[in-house]
Amino acid sequence: MKKLLISAIAVLAVTAVSAQDEKPNPGAPYVFTEVVDVPATPVKDQASSGTCWSFAGIGLIESELLRTGKGEYDLSEMFIARWCYYDKAVKYVRMHGTINFGAGGSTEDVFNVWERYGLVPEEVYSGLQYGSDSHNHSEVDAALTAYVKSIINGSTLTTAWKDGINGILDAYFGPLPETFTYNGVEYTPKTFAESLGISPDDYVSFTSYTHHPFYETFIFEVPDNWAWEPSWNVPFEELMQIVDYSLENGYTVNWGADVSEPGFQTAKGYAVVPTMYVREKEGTEESRWVPVPTSQQRSMMANLKEPVDPIEITQEMRQEAFDNYQTTDDHGMLITGIAKDQNGNKFYKVKNSWGDTGVYHGYFYASWPFVAYKTNQIAVHKNAIPKEIKKKLGIK
Repeated sequence: MKKLLISAIAVLAVTAVSAQDEKPNPGAPYVFTEVVDVPATPVKDQASSGTCWSFAGIGLIESELLRTGKGEYDLSEMFIARWCYYDKAVKYVRMHGTINFGAGGSTEDVFNVWERYGLVPEEVYSGLQYGSDSHNHSEVDAALTAYVKSIINGSTLTTAWKDGINGILDAYFGPLPETFTYNGVEYTPKTFAESLGISPDDYVSFTSYTHHPFYETFIFEVPDNWAWEPSWNVPFEELMQIVDYSLENGYTVNWGADVSEPGFQTAKGYAVVPTMYVREKEGTEESRWVPVPTSQQRSMMANLKEPVDPIEITQEMRQEAFDNYQTTDDHGMLITGIAKDQNGNKFYKVKNSWGDTGVYHGYFYASWPFVAYKTNQIAVHKNAIPKEIKKKLGIK
């Protein structure tokens, strides 16, 4: 691994491709100028729930409806989450408790629910049936986990255990709607989804790791991929090409990433890759490279005074971080644009699901190296894939 002497992050130059919009942040190290800004719906708040993946996936669908001229929709994330809790419980019991059961998931879960069960507007199904105006799943997560664990401890299963799961889910999220009226038209969840004019079959998932062959699919080995959905494996340079091509052609990018890094400073409006090594006693005979403790890295990242030089990201770095549990499947978000800092370095505009927080009101800017290094998976519309990559993969 190549180690460079820097104080913080890495970024690459970007060519402006649209009207520029400067985003100053007084007193912060970065001034961002947006060069691509794909339309997105308002930022939402997952609050005290582990459903970022549902918010990111629904955000992608809502942006796709804007892109295709269907207008602005506010779709229900909890309709997706509620179905996934049920399907996950069924699989957990079928696997005798040997798979992950929890609140986490992936964008593929959103596509699966969309295809199998449909979609509904937020006003039809908020999932807030427990006396709160914001999502808080601590109680329901504990109840569901205890229930499914008790089921697998039995010697045989009764015919009632699935009704028990639905009873818990109905109590917290509310019964699933069979029909509803929206804008004067009666729908089922399936007919409403069909009325939107877009299809879950048109979205493709990608990742980039060397423990599987490139240009083939594999089931990404992370706990939250409980549905065992496959992703295409491509070199990370091509993964980043897909991100850029998508945004430059008006498509948002669903982004699953590790956000445990010290450089993930969304309150300050940026996510960057800190250096792991610094020069000790520079200019003396004792000068040497020494590791920077994580706590010190975090402090450095939170108190940056100015942008600094880039660090090189390699395929080997990505693999090492994943193999050593330094890159984990933490969080799902939506990339909606490309920006540059005052030095011309490339960043990506990211829509988060933590409400109107931080200096950019729910958005932040992730450096090119952060995205290149810390991406687990992305999902994009098939038409947002560069033609040469589609040809290699045989995607029509």
